[in-house]
Amino acid sequence: MNVNHILRTERLILRPVTVHDHTALLTHWTDPEVRRFLFDGEVLPPDEIRAVIAESESTFADGGYGIWVIQAAGELAGTAGLRPLENLGIELVYSLAPPVWGKGYATEAAGAVLDYAFGPLGLPEVLAEIDQGNAASVAVIERLGMAPYDLVPGVLGPMTRYRRVR
Repeated sequence: MNVNHILRTERLILRPVTVHDHTALLTHWTDPEVRRFLFDGEVLPPDEIRAVIAESESTFADGGYGIWVIQAAGELAGTAGLRPLENLGIELVYSLAPPVWGKGYATEAAGAVLDYAFGPLGLPEVLAEIDQGNAASVAVIERLGMAPYDLVPGVLGPMTRYRRVR
């Protein structure tokens, strides 16, 4: 797939993760506040973060999607991306560093990924799965026009599944 995978918004640059991001992602994804609703609260060891990066590089090469690093003013502000959700379809995911919470970056970055999913990728729908109690993510998903359609059990308790159709 010959597509430019760099996404730009008014304030952010999103670029596919690479092995060079390993240390920054290790720091970001092991922050207790970041992982509270990410990876089921589990602390990913360095080799699993390498595996996430490798899987993202593979899905970008094969399918045009994966995990992007969100950069704001040249600094890592978080991650956003698309990944398979079981056998149901493609899921929108994101994480933000606590110092940039409340600035609208999650909505801006996730919106850019959603536009990419429906535009260049041509996906018919995008899913999201939000842990109950993650009010900030629910607000982001709803601002992006995603609607709840199912409640499923999760490691940390019930999760609501959302979808948006192109």
